[in-house]
Amino acid sequence: MAFFYDIITIGSATRDAVAKSKSFAVVKNKGRGLEESLALPLGSKISIDSLFFGTGGAGTNTAVTFARQQFKTAAIAHIGKDIRGQEVKNELKSEGVDIHLITADPSLLTGYSIILEPPSGERVILRHRGANDGLRGSQIPFSRIRTRWLYLTSLSGDISILKGAFRLKKKYGTCIAWNPGGVDLALGLKKLSPFLSMIDVFIVNQEEAATLLGIPYRNIEKIFKKFDHVIDGIAVMTMGPKGVYVSDGDTLWRAGTYKEKAVVDRTGAGDSFGSGFVAGLMRKKKKKEKRWTDESILYALRMGSANATSKVEHTGAKTGLLAKRQFESEKRWKTLPFSATKIKK
Repeated sequence: MAFFYDIITIGSATRDAVAKSKSFAVVKNKGRGLEESLALPLGSKISIDSLFFGTGGAGTNTAVTFARQQFKTAAIAHIGKDIRGQEVKNELKSEGVDIHLITADPSLLTGYSIILEPPSGERVILRHRGANDGLRGSQIPFSRIRTRWLYLTSLSGDISILKGAFRLKKKYGTCIAWNPGGVDLALGLKKLSPFLSMIDVFIVNQEEAATLLGIPYRNIEKIFKKFDHVIDGIAVMTMGPKGVYVSDGDTLWRAGTYKEKAVVDRTGAGDSFGSGFVAGLMRKKKKKEKRWTDESILYALRMGSANATSKVEHTGAKTGLLAKRQFESEKRWKTLPFSATKIKK
């Protein structure tokens, strides 16, 4: 059987503007732990120290990771027939990503994000989803797709995309990774469970995991006990700068992070970790292996963490994503602190 692609990503595409200013005030939210807010006084004019334009959206961010890791990659997204949409396509094409599956709607504007960043590198994103909400399973030619992997991001709650993906899994053995968006998760565990049981890699952050499963935020053991019940593949829970937990149902890994040279911009950090992790699995999994080995999961943890660390050292959602030769040759990515605990059945 001939596969046209190593991987296809499905998800959002945006044009991004990143505004940085030392004048952005960060304030504590009283009574809400360590959570902070960006405060902008009404009626004021605030000077911007730097302004960066690029492209973003989880569907395109992840596609660039896979292309830089030398996998044959295509992206599926929905854009407007405008200059912003053309910029998205131009950048993907320059990265070696196949764009012929991207659709455009003349009645909609390409998604746009305005990202406000104080000096800490954390940010507030003002998002206009635009044409991204027009992405529908009925537009995706699943019957003509041949790919070893699918990497799904936010699907705007359209279950038909999941159904199409699982038809490929059943027919061709396509592996599926999913990093869902908020609208997808809002469908609830009961509605998503039939799909989660067939996912090969499921990626969420700690808050999303707790909300989806209805389990307290800090009860890691209980979260993964529930994940191992509903997911037959690998469950990944990211914790931002605190690292990540990963379970394959037999072992629970806890990995830290690489030390950043400087935190410049955290936009796209989640996409860079998730796509780097899956790229690591793709590189290490042998065809005859039905499940991933400990070696392949640890390699994937290193690649995901390295990709995220390199990204946050640069401005923009795609700037800094690692090329294959960078990950393999740079000494700083050779080791990553981790622990592994066998799961009691």
